[in-house]
Amino acid sequence: MHTVAILVLDHVVPFDMAGPKEVFGRTRLPDGRNAYRIRVCGETPEVRTDGFALRVDHGLEALADADTVIVPGCSEQAGPPSAQVLAALREAAAAGTRIVSICVGAFVLAAAGLLDGLRATTHWIAADLLAREYPLIEVEPDVLYVDNGQILTSAGAAAGLDLCLHLIRRDFGSAVAADAARLSVMPLEREGGQAQFIVHRHPPVPQGSTLEPLLQWIEDNLAHEVTLATLATRSGMSERTFSRRFREQTGSTPLQWLLRARVRRAQYLLENSDHPIERVAQQAGFGSPTAFRERFRKVVGTSPQAYRSAFHGRTAREAALA
Repeated sequence: MHTVAILVLDHVVPFDMAGPKEVFGRTRLPDGRNAYRIRVCGETPEVRTDGFALRVDHGLEALADADTVIVPGCSEQAGPPSAQVLAALREAAAAGTRIVSICVGAFVLAAAGLLDGLRATTHWIAADLLAREYPLIEVEPDVLYVDNGQILTSAGAAAGLDLCLHLIRRDFGSAVAADAARLSVMPLEREGGQAQFIVHRHPPVPQGSTLEPLLQWIEDNLAHEVTLATLATRSGMSERTFSRRFREQTGSTPLQWLLRARVRRAQYLLENSDHPIERVAQQAGFGSPTAFRERFRKVVGTSPQAYRSAFHGRTAREAALA
């Protein structure tokens, strides 16, 4: 039987822990036998969450006997993982154990050095921080999960369930995974493929930047044609000088900034209006509904209609936490 060890650390996010426990714990083989043995383990017998204390039956030694180790995320109150935890994870990985993180559990794997040189993901809101703190990791903020074979990472908590089903399919095939999905009342594959629904914020502009008035003008004129020549003229610079200074102050090209602003406006309109897709495309400044759909799918990972179905009437924060 495949043994799954769920490593819970102080200030563990309960959902990140309970989701894998329930999904793997309820998975059945065609003959009715349990597919997985679940062991919840920790560095100490009692683990604190932000709302209650949790007693665990196994210590770090359980990682050595596991086929898969799952590391749930912890809240912002958590301190760095101990040397003992990191050593246990490294030893498990060196022995060939499959290591999986849920949401910001990726930071624990990163601290252990298990993600160096690999692709990885985490909740989109923490992706920039992961990339800054661990520059050897190729962070992909816009996917539900990343499978590197032995090391796997997932995005936000709900994406952890998608990763669990992916693992079940890897271990026992599509039929067993589909049955587990039905028991969890969730689709085996989410609409939009493996993409997080991200609120695409611009990177922060340094306070006092000379571009602030221009960036506001862009936001106010997204529905109109905006060219590089127009932006350069409004800034009183040549196109070459303007492009160089824009990148220096924003880390982005003017075109990339404009397209991101238009996608963000489209997300807002899809969430908060009943306007037809064609009108949303026009209000966001895309030349045609076809160009809008192609760009939106490329950036967000799903179609405008699917995005509206998922998030219409919900705030951006609610969507991000889904």
